[in-house]
Amino acid sequence: MSKNLLLTLAVYRIILTAGLTLDLTELQLLGLHDQLSFEPSDVETASKDFGGLKRANPLAVLHPSSAEDIVRIVKAAYESAHGFSVSARGHGHSINGQATATNGVAIQMSSSRKPALTIVSEKFMYVDVWGGELWVDVLRSTMEYGLAPKSWTDYLYLSVGGTISNAGISGQTFNHGPQISNVYELDVITGKGELLTCSEEENSDLYHAVLGGLGQFGIITRARIALERAAQRARWIRVLYSNFSSFTQDQEYLISLHGQPDTQKFDYVEGFVIVDEGIINNWRSSFFSSSNPLKVSSFNDEGGVLYCLEIAKNYQESNADSIDQEVEDLLKKLNFIPGSIFTTDLPYVDFLDRVHKAELKLRSKGLWDVPHPWLNLFVPKSRISDFDQGVFKGILGKKTSGPILIYPMNKNKWGNKSSAVTPDEDVFYLVAFLRSALDDGIEIQTLEYLTNENHRIVRFCDDEKINIKQYLPRYTSEQEWIHHFGNKWAQFSKRKMEFDPKYILATGQSIFKPSFNPNKASRR
Repeated sequence: MSKNLLLTLAVYRIILTAGLTLDLTELQLLGLHDQLSFEPSDVETASKDFGGLKRANPLAVLHPSSAEDIVRIVKAAYESAHGFSVSARGHGHSINGQATATNGVAIQMSSSRKPALTIVSEKFMYVDVWGGELWVDVLRSTMEYGLAPKSWTDYLYLSVGGTISNAGISGQTFNHGPQISNVYELDVITGKGELLTCSEEENSDLYHAVLGGLGQFGIITRARIALERAAQRARWIRVLYSNFSSFTQDQEYLISLHGQPDTQKFDYVEGFVIVDEGIINNWRSSFFSSSNPLKVSSFNDEGGVLYCLEIAKNYQESNADSIDQEVEDLLKKLNFIPGSIFTTDLPYVDFLDRVHKAELKLRSKGLWDVPHPWLNLFVPKSRISDFDQGVFKGILGKKTSGPILIYPMNKNKWGNKSSAVTPDEDVFYLVAFLRSALDDGIEIQTLEYLTNENHRIVRFCDDEKINIKQYLPRYTSEQEWIHHFGNKWAQFSKRKMEFDPKYILATGQSIFKPSFNPNKASRR
């Protein structure tokens, strides 16, 4: 049976089952018979994400072999009399269905058919990559030249376009800024189906709109990423605190060192909160022996909570003789619990890819493909102590269902032209509740319990007037989105009208209502 006939039968099946008004001839003329899939398995995959909280079926899934394939689909949606949504999907790691395309077309950017675009420039210290390329593959390509991107996410199996559409943060952000601060140039397909190159100098309004723009202004097909000389090894260290003030003061001190020339400093600064013993002995547990587990109670003297500072120093093998002294000198200035230093030394690539090992362990236990009601908040420095008292020592009640990351960032590393929003203070913290919901009969691990607890945390911040900003935000009303973007909203909505006037793109974010109703199919 010919591919054209298969496509025709598939589309007619959709018309009959969904009651859609589709111009079959228009779809056939797109010339995407090999790329456009109506297969139930493809539709099923594109209907869900890592969060596991929401499902929304697209009509079809595009596996692009070039940017031009995407241009054809977006132009068809823009010129369609009835309209349909188009959403780019990378590795499917969104939490609340942000990359879904209800009754539209999902663009599978990270498919095996993606174009081979990676080009490394040693002379100008950048790499050009396809928007659907995973960061782990970018790392592998650049390391062949002894180079690496400057800014990372903790988990490398995310697409370049996906993280740039949010911000892209990790323990290097305090120094290099988020990933959006390390992008020289982009190729973007707007909601009108225009393929444009943009940068600080060319189509700059589109460039700034797309960075942290939650996919609202265009689909990133190419990104030019800043590189640096890659380290060969990393000294990875954890130290414990029972006093929250000492913990945050040390974190803030460490991120301040990068404003001081000729000063020894760590290259990575993160941390996490320990409210029960299970977390410290199971999450990234290579530091602690299972035969001699670390006891929270043996260190605790402040409300049953411990805090772990996680730091790393990158180095070249030729400088191995000096790394011990450099680390020792830096640690002397910190106020952690004596005797609570845990250290490991590993190749730089293994350090960057550290979370993948935890993923493999969770997959082996059937604990990866479960709902993930994550909550990521930016908390201003001036209120982080109030947050500790009200949430870590209050709402959580000494129990959680996943790691809780906490680390500070410098606002001046973010710039102010992108679409990303942060608290209006020079230093703010990421607090990330990376929860996994389990159906094991334990109430505090259920999806309902954890979701309600997330709501309690946000309500606490509202009641106490802690001006948080959600990272990877999810809201359901225009008023909530206006509040989220604050003084950036007017520009954000204006850019939407300029670059996606029919509200075709990334409708799963629920920021703008499309001119068509994707949930209500029409009949001829």
